[in-house]
Parts: sequence; structure tokens; C-alpha cells
Amino acid sequence: MRLNILLIGVSLVSLGAPAFAQNAPSGRQDVPAPGAKTAAPTTTLQDALAQAYATNPDIQAQRANQRANDENVPIARSQGLPGLNATGSVNDSLYNTNATALTPSRQAQLGINLSQPIYSGGSIRNSVRAAEVRVNAGRANLRGAEADIFTQTVTAYLNVIRDESIVRLNQENVHVLEVNLQATRDRFQVGDLTRTDVAQSEARLALAQSQLRSAEAQLIGSRETYIQVVGTPPGVLAPPPALPNLPQDVQTAEQVALANNPFLEAAQLARDASRYDTRVAKAGRLPQVSLGAGGTYQNYLGSVGDIGRRAGLTPTATTATVGVQVSLPLFQGGRPAAQVRQAQAREGAAIETVTLTERGVIAQARSAYASYQAALRVIESSRTAVQANQLSLEGVRAENSVGTRTILDILNAEQELLNSQVQYVTAERDAYVAGFSLLASMGRAQAKDLNFDSRLLYDPSVNYARVRNRINDWRDDKAPQPVATSTRSTPAQSAEVIGAPLDPTLQRPVDSDRPNP
Repeated sequence: MRLNILLIGVSLVSLGAPAFAQNAPSGRQDVPAPGAKTAAPTTTLQDALAQAYATNPDIQAQRANQRANDENVPIARSQGLPGLNATGSVNDSLYNTNATALTPSRQAQLGINLSQPIYSGGSIRNSVRAAEVRVNAGRANLRGAEADIFTQTVTAYLNVIRDESIVRLNQENVHVLEVNLQATRDRFQVGDLTRTDVAQSEARLALAQSQLRSAEAQLIGSRETYIQVVGTPPGVLAPPPALPNLPQDVQTAEQVALANNPFLEAAQLARDASRYDTRVAKAGRLPQVSLGAGGTYQNYLGSVGDIGRRAGLTPTATTATVGVQVSLPLFQGGRPAAQVRQAQAREGAAIETVTLTERGVIAQARSAYASYQAALRVIESSRTAVQANQLSLEGVRAENSVGTRTILDILNAEQELLNSQVQYVTAERDAYVAGFSLLASMGRAQAKDLNFDSRLLYDPSVNYARVRNRINDWRDDKAPQPVATSTRSTPAQSAEVIGAPLDPTLQRPVDSDRPNP
């Protein structure tokens, strides 16, 4: 059974009625209770995902980290580009025992030097390649981080829907038990029921009220978590759409995950980058060749005397030089070998990380598929239980009317119906979350898979193309400003729920007109 044929997005607000309606007496209609609040949805799952994608601080931080990662490429390339330096100095000799009449007492000097690496043992080339591979690994990690945020958003969204349904179910239960308790007390006053019947009704109402308080607290927590992930209060949530492209079997899920999981791709690219790092370390033992050119200008600032000028010393001097410098390491105290061994060890760690990530991807795909299948079966079982408990409650009420069932029997039947309805709502939520987690593990829950407006999509390659070939030392970016939205101004959430009663079966009073036997 596939989730895309499961009407999960349709029935969270109607879980109690359809099955019973087939067996209900003719003439009964499922209508909202008087005064019940209803409202059209204000937020869809697509809206929540788009807002989290645009404003979640975790995603924004990951994007900023990726932009920082992009800069490693121009940093590595800069090592192979020409270097131009200028120097200047001004000196005034206050005391010099070696001074002669030919020695100027003041001197100003300006120099400029150009250096161009010619050969560095491959360290620059491999550094650039390692940086480029790590840019691609960072993009894969960014896609994985986005999928994680989307999974959190879906979980928060479905948690709110589930908990709202549970609160409404518990509110209905409390309302019915309050009506029943008053009826039981009235009948006790006229002698139709005993004090035991009243005590049983009081105890069950107290239990229902405590369950309602717990459900309300859980709903508030789910709404606050939604705000944390999405950035705004949930409002009235629309039922989620069916999930597409789910696998038919666990083998397909595993194969697709191994081929497309972004975190596994990132680990594989990090392993490839570490191989270039080893080559960079090995270059530390090879010759270094560079071409240099320079020039200086000296001015003695009028400190050349007559004797010095007669001796041929000019007030100014200019020099120009060009040359090739070759450096061949002979002994470095074992540092190059240590650096190579260190790089090899890190390469080994990266290789093992690929295996570790692969194991995790396989386990995640298999467990998500199993959870999804189990939740589907729980949905079927819970739906059957809801139908059976609805019929059971009707039957117990009918038997009570002829004196063969007690008030406690009706209370128990009603509690069992409530429990099965809560289990049904929870199973629907679990199935959807497990299905989306399965898609995420398979690499199918990324921004490009969610039908966002193309204008909303963040393309990390744009920044990379912008900075890759920059060589201007003074071309900075603007000071960073916050992009993610703050939640300080959002109101504290309440447990108020809007919607019609979920199960008209519970709208009938528990008590009957016939005294207990």
C-alpha cells in the first residue's frame, strides 16, 4: 500500500464519522454542535515549507557557511598568482661612530618587488582541486541540511494537526461526561441511581479533564515548535497533500538512497578532497621555483656633502633586479614526512566516514520504510477499532436502555472509543512523517522536489561564480545582516482549537432514561 493513495490529508478532521455512518440509524446527520467554531485553512504545508526554506536560521547559517567555503578556491588560487609588494623607509642617523664625510646622514628608500611562483611541486594545483571538491561537498551538505529542515517542518506541521484533533476529541469527551454527571446527579436525587453511579461519573470526568489538560499542553508545545521551525504561528492548517514517488519495496528505497542521499555524496566528495591534501603534503619535499623582479629608489634627502658629491655620490639612486630563485629542501627535521602521514591518516578517516555515512543511510532508509509500512497497518487497525468501538458504544447504550448494562459499561465503551480515535490520529501523523523521512533519506525531499517558485530557490553556484576569479584585494562584501526572522513578536500559543466536533457519536448523552438493574 502506498502513501500516495492514502487519503491522509483528508481525514484527520473526519476520522470518527465515515465508518459509523454506514451503520447509523437513518435520519442521523453529522452536523457540528451548536456554537462550534469553523474556519477556512490559512496555511498549507507548501506555505510552511516555503517559509522555513526562506527564513529558517539554520538554513541561512548553512548557506553562509557554504559561501565561506566558496572562498577557499580563490584563496588556494592566490598562491599561484603573482605577488606584488612595495616597501618604503626613511632614516635619519643621529649617531654613528663609523660615519665619514662620504656617509649620508639621511636616507629615504622606496622599493617594489614582483614574485611569480613557477613550480611548487604540485601543491598549488592540488590545493585548488581540493578546495573545488570541498565546494561541491558543501553544496551536498547544504541540500542535506535543507532536507532536514523540511523534515522538521513536516513533523511540526503534522504534530499540530494531530494534537488539535486530540484536543477536540478530549473536549468532546469532557463535554459529554459533564452532561452525563449532571444527569446522573439528577437521577440520584430522585432515587433512580445510587451514589456509586455518581462517584463513577465524577471519577471519569476528572480523568477526562486531566487528559484534556495534558492534550492541551502538548498542543501548545507543538505550536511553539512550529514557530521555532517555520517562524510564524501555525494558524489554521490545511490537510497535507499525498506524498509522491514513494518506493514499492525496501530494496528500491535503499538503492535510491545510496545513489542520491546528499550526506553520502558529501562524504564521498570529502574523501576525494582528502586525497588532494595528501598530494599537497608530499609537495613539501620537492623543489620550489619562483621568478622575481624588483626595483628600488633611494634619496639621501640632501645629506650628501660636497666631499661626497666630488667622490661621485649622487643625491639619488635607482636599481632594478630580476632573477630566478630555486629552493631545494634537504633536511627539515622530519616535518614533511609527518605532514604526509598526517594527511594520509585524515584520508583514511575520510574513507571510513564514507562507510559510516553509507551505513547510516541504509539504516535510515530501511527503518523509515519499516516505520511507514507499520504506520499504514496501524491506520488500518485503528480505523477498524474506531468503527468497532462506535458500534460497541451504540450497542452498550441500547443495552443500558433495557437494563442489561450499567453506567460504568457506557463510560468504559466511550473511553475505548476515545483511545482508538487518538491512536488513529497518531498513526496518520506517524505514517506521513515516516513517508517524508523516507523521501528525505532517498534524496527526494530537497527544494527542487517541492515545486517551489523558481524565484525562491537558492542557487549556491551563483556565489561561487561571483567569487571564484576575484583577485582584487579590496573588493569586500557588505557587512552581513540577519536574514532569518525573529520570533520575539509572536504571541505565546494557546490550546484553542477551531473546528467541528470529530465524532457525532459522542454528542449523545451517556446516561439513559432507564434505571440500572
